Amino acid sequence: MFAHLHVHSASSPAWGIHSPQELIASAAALGMTRLALTDRNGLYAIPHFIAMAREAGIAPIIGAEAVHGGRRAVLLAQNDDGYANLCRLLSALHTEPGFALPAAIARWRSGLLVISDDPEILTPLCRDGSAAGLYVELSPGHGMEKALALARRLGLPPLATSRAVLLAPEDLELQRVLVAIASGSKLSRLSPADTANAGDRLLSASELSAAFPHCPEALSNAGEAAALCKTDWDFSATIFPAYRGLDAGEAFAELERRARAGCLWRYGAIDPVVEERLHKELSIIGAKGFAHYFLVVEELAKRSVRTCGRGSAAASLVAYALGITHVDPIRHNLFFERFLNEGRLDPPDIDIDFPWDERDAVLDYAFARYGDGRAAMVANQVGFKGRAALREVAKVYGLPATEISTLTERLSSYWDACNAARAVDSHPLFAGEPPCPEWQKIFAVASRLRGQLRHLALHCGGLVIVPDEIRRYVPVQISAKGRPVIQWEKDQAEAAGLVKIDILGNRSLAVIRDALAAVAENGGPKIDYATWQPLDDPATCTLLRAGETMGCFYIESPATRQLLKKMWGDPPDPATLHCDLFEHLVMASSIIRPAANTFIREFVARMRGKPWQTLHPLLENVLNETYGTAIYQEQITQITMALASFSPFEGDQLRKIISKKHKGKKLDDFRQRFAAGAAAQGVEEKTVAEIWMQILSFAGYSFCKPHSASYALVSCKCAWLKANYPAEFLAAVISNQGGFYAPLAYLSEARRHGLEILPPEINESAIPYRGRGQALRVGLMQIAGLSASGLKALIAEREQNGAYHTFSDFLRRVPLPAGDVRLLVKAGCFDLLEGVEKRPALLWEVLSFHSRAPGGGSGFLFEESAPPLPAPAPYDPELVLRQEVETLGLLASRHPLTLHRRALARHRPVPAAELGRWIGRSVTVAGWWVTGKTVQTRKGEPMEFISFEDTTAIFDTTFFPRPYARFCRLLSRARPYLLKGKVEEEFGALTLTVEWVGFLDD
Repeated sequence: MFAHLHVHSASSPAWGIHSPQELIASAAALGMTRLALTDRNGLYAIPHFIAMAREAGIAPIIGAEAVHGGRRAVLLAQNDDGYANLCRLLSALHTEPGFALPAAIARWRSGLLVISDDPEILTPLCRDGSAAGLYVELSPGHGMEKALALARRLGLPPLATSRAVLLAPEDLELQRVLVAIASGSKLSRLSPADTANAGDRLLSASELSAAFPHCPEALSNAGEAAALCKTDWDFSATIFPAYRGLDAGEAFAELERRARAGCLWRYGAIDPVVEERLHKELSIIGAKGFAHYFLVVEELAKRSVRTCGRGSAAASLVAYALGITHVDPIRHNLFFERFLNEGRLDPPDIDIDFPWDERDAVLDYAFARYGDGRAAMVANQVGFKGRAALREVAKVYGLPATEISTLTERLSSYWDACNAARAVDSHPLFAGEPPCPEWQKIFAVASRLRGQLRHLALHCGGLVIVPDEIRRYVPVQISAKGRPVIQWEKDQAEAAGLVKIDILGNRSLAVIRDALAAVAENGGPKIDYATWQPLDDPATCTLLRAGETMGCFYIESPATRQLLKKMWGDPPDPATLHCDLFEHLVMASSIIRPAANTFIREFVARMRGKPWQTLHPLLENVLNETYGTAIYQEQITQITMALASFSPFEGDQLRKIISKKHKGKKLDDFRQRFAAGAAAQGVEEKTVAEIWMQILSFAGYSFCKPHSASYALVSCKCAWLKANYPAEFLAAVISNQGGFYAPLAYLSEARRHGLEILPPEINESAIPYRGRGQALRVGLMQIAGLSASGLKALIAEREQNGAYHTFSDFLRRVPLPAGDVRLLVKAGCFDLLEGVEKRPALLWEVLSFHSRAPGGGSGFLFEESAPPLPAPAPYDPELVLRQEVETLGLLASRHPLTLHRRALARHRPVPAAELGRWIGRSVTVAGWWVTGKTVQTRKGEPMEFISFEDTTAIFDTTFFPRPYARFCRLLSRARPYLLKGKVEEEFGALTLTVEWVGFLDD
């Protein structure tokens, strides 16, 4: 029976357009029983393809079209050996500079079928050995006569393909768009040879046979070749790394020894509770063969003092004992079965956060330890999303860049092309400005780009280590950073049995490191990170309960700060002070997810004393700690076990389907099984429906408790630093550039904590910000455009030879380009040394110095005999402020609102810090935009939550759909606002419901 053996999916970069699922469905509709996927130069979608093909009753054939240096061939794996050789060949194509396709096929031909119409490939292979497994490709519209003549000359069987890319004739334009984007060309400049042909479709056998009346055997040869290829692929076996040459038994014994030693370190003794948990975990780890994996991860985790092991692995006592994670799973009742259980088939991974600037060193160690032959990074398969898709399509259609920017800059990056089309038609941001007719076509084309593979990028942390050769399991490419990267993203890597170790960069860990170092340097205590208990400090607890957490990892967003204030009240409600602060921080970081909004108000009310009971008595042990509300991901599993008698494996499968959005029939099957299991225990249908709604709230974005607990520990350490050493802490936050807010917002927060903001200064400033006592010094890093080499030279000279005495002394000692020196002057770096009034004279001196240097400024010899420069007039204060904004990108010396004192005196707005005195009343407030989030109501209407600040406090506002539609086009970061609205209060947290917006500087 005929089978298509040359088929491209959307995972053929810049060539294919349809998903494997669409191709499989079309093949099944044509009556096909086998299908090959042969994407260009890669196996980018093979694990997904195999699973989807089997589900549709199609036998999957693994292959690829290798294209390189003007040569091409379709390569199909006959067996496991052929698959490994195909992976090796594709890896070499992407990584070896001297790669030649004919020689590579000859080298790795074993186990492969070779299908080509290229005589430069087939002729040498015929000469070098058997012609078995070689075919000449015949395809309509691709020189069939010439190919048939080649087949007869070489004595090779012809094989029919349609080089399938399209499913319908109208697909051709989309394919042309992809090619144009990849080549940087406009559609009008593409030639037919650059793109697919109209006939490159997934044809039926009868359609294809009509093209071969003179060579019917070409179709039967395709069927015979397909029968030679393996289709019962099994990627289910887990591929573990190997630790230091130990066999399985030795690795397990070593793991048990280290785990027991670690429990003694953590607990001082191994009591019966610890022993029982340790035995349970080790039994499952041993049965699943995970000992090697734990030992390798421990080895990597010890590369840094400050780490945050997170994810479901933080529920493991073994991981805690090894120092991989840092939250006690017994004390905090963490559910190990979310990480690993007897029925789990896919390998879980362990996520470890390192300080962001230490991560690369950890990866360097891993690659040095295991080598590029055994280790590689997991890929991100980058496609077309949101505004990027619209921009790229508009370019190839020839629209001007200004017109493209005008439209796309107003679109949220979260809108895909379909939503963008609706937004342009109905969103108030576009009111009265209908786009030109060409945009409708661009929207339609761009909406079809979803799912197309553009290129590979590095996953944020995924590292795969195998025991032997990575290139026999999956093709490898080289990333822009020079690291080897597999062709699969994390889900396909997992499906193929590759165990991922997530080595992640976390800026807040660097904040903690740098702040602690600054505290010790400034004479404060030296903190032992491993034994640090931040919640033993009353000031830290007060700060957390008040939601004063700007800068604190994971709990600084406006929504989370509002939630913390609601949970404890402002001022704190005495009735809530008995609540375990850490446990409730864990709850807060888990319930703050979009789908749980409907449950948050009820959760807070119950925490604040509202009577409640679980929806069913069987759920008391599962939901009592979270006030009867499902908050943590693993509670899905626990609910199904308690209410419907699911096994841990079955409950975890439901959790995966919901969180990964693999819904449809599978989810409906689970719903029916859940309902039946609950009914068997006498649970009413109405109660089942309510509980199911809570389960569905975990769709997409949600956390398990171990993950949230790990994050909460980092949050508490940040809060301790902010409560006790705000200058050092906020300096580290800004310097590491990882907070939720822009630097200006953190400077305002520093002022609210009583800190003085000091400008950059040539003798006092370091490259990062520095904090000490009640002062925060702006770092030289804030000066926009200052060269990295200039910064290093300036600091190195000062450290080696002491402070700069005058501006002239600086010019003599540091060979900086004139542009760098001018930036330093305008930023005020010499104001303390020379006086702000001398800025114009200093800029003249820079010009004179460089013009008199030998070679027109290429040297730096100072001429002592040069006549003195005339003293120009000092800059006026307004120009000095403009220079500050120009060089620093912000106003550091004062809050921007202080420049509008007259307008403030005229309008007399209510200070933000006093809004609590105006609850339920309408007020006028002045504000500077801090951050915002656009959302949609249940009716699909846009609205926005925006945080503003004045000189007294930061405050949160709500723009409901009507005022948002009226004022959204006025909102930006560049101007001060007057806001009129009603002060609302809920559980002690305040918001301003905005009714009118104006500009303070009008």
